[in-house]
Amino acid sequence: MPVLTRAQENLQVLPKRPSDNPKEIIQLIESNDKIIIDATERPHFRPKNKNEQESHYSGKKHQHTVKNTIVTDTEKRILILGKTVPGSQHDYSLFKEEFDPEKELFKSTILFVDLGYQGIKKDYHSPEKIRIPHKKPRKSKNNPDPNLTPKQRLENRKMSRVRVIVENAIGGIKIFHILKNRFRNKKNNFSDDVILAASGLWNLKNSFTVQ
Repeated sequence: MPVLTRAQENLQVLPKRPSDNPKEIIQLIESNDKIIIDATERPHFRPKNKNEQESHYSGKKHQHTVKNTIVTDTEKRILILGKTVPGSQHDYSLFKEEFDPEKELFKSTILFVDLGYQGIKKDYHSPEKIRIPHKKPRKSKNNPDPNLTPKQRLENRKMSRVRVIVENAIGGIKIFHILKNRFRNKKNNFSDDVILAASGLWNLKNSFTVQ
């Protein structure tokens, strides 16, 4: 792993991490007209500690997992890889921890996210640059049969065609079984090391560099 990581660093294929130099992160985001963000979960062994069990249990996946935020461009290049956290953490709360809402991150870049990032337009600067699907209205007495308008459905389809790019990139790194099957290695930070290496290999396979 150390040899692989050094080789990937030399080839400049490793994605940036949110903890890297903030100016470099902003420059990387602004160098792209469009970026897509999503979170990915992967199976993890069941911790012995009760508190860790609860934090790693994902109600969405109904198993113990760990999670990362993935940021890609429209070419499927993995630009930024978030830290590895227990699977119970919400996608959007993780995103806010790693990308400070007080910073103007998207003033010149269009950002695509899914419905798991509700509230992002209120919390971040330049909401006009943020693309999030329209949410179907709740059923109520005044609206017993809630539906999106034809225009909203059309806009959702257009956004979906862009957002699928990050899902393809996530599928690309999960060709490695260590990310697809239940992770059993208990070495400190190794679950983070393997997804970083897999992301670097994905970028290398596609001749992507991250500068």
